[in-house]
Order: sequence, then C-alpha cells, then structure tokens
Amino acid sequence: MRRIRITADDVSATAILNDSSTADAIWDALPLEAQANTWGEEIYFGIPVHLDESDGASDVVDMGDLGYWPAGHAFCIFFGRIPASKDDEIRAASAVNVFGRVEGDATVFAGVPGGASIRIEKGED
Repeated sequence: MRRIRITADDVSATAILNDSSTADAIWDALPLEAQANTWGEEIYFGIPVHLDESDGASDVVDMGDLGYWPAGHAFCIFFGRIPASKDDEIRAASAVNVFGRVEGDATVFAGVPGGASIRIEKGED
C-alpha cells in the first residue's frame, strides 16, 4: 500500500494510492510542490504529469477522492460540493482519473485558501 502526505499551510493529511497507472505516474513524480487553487470544496493544482483520461474516469467522485484531471494536468483533492455539483453529489468540471483517497476526514482541507503552498510527498507504508 502506497501512502502520500499532503501538506498545505498548517493542514496535513495522509492518503492511500490505488493500483492504477495514474497512481503509478503520480508516485513516480513525487515530491511535488505547487500553489493551491480552489473551486468550491476542491483543491487543485497543475503537476508535471501528462496522462489521458482512463477507461474508468468519471466526473462524479466521492468525498476524499484524489483525482487527476487530464484536461488541466492537475492533481485534485475533493472534500465537498463544488460549483458543478448537483444535489448531494461531488461533480468535477470534467472526468478525472481517481487514483487515491484521503485517510480520515478530508474536510480538513476546507480552511486552505487559494494560493497556499502545497506539498505532496511519499509517506510511510
């Protein structure tokens, strides 16, 4: 099981990566540092990984999912409703490749402002 640590300002959480080729590519690119962008209850930021949409890509995700957004070459953290959401669903701007999930309460990212420094690094197994 591969774990990553996500740190943004004074917020830190761990996440588990799945066994997808998207997760493999992101794991190989770590560590990553960027400036956070926010869109509703989502943090996203561009990363130097360029992948196509996977067969299982979806625009509807679950709370705490980590997604790779092929259209923007971006790492996405979903922790609640975003402007594209309908009813209680969490709907990304367009299809994402889900490659992992935040362990515990993903809403810890709610206080992270746009422009915050964010770091993603390999964690302990």
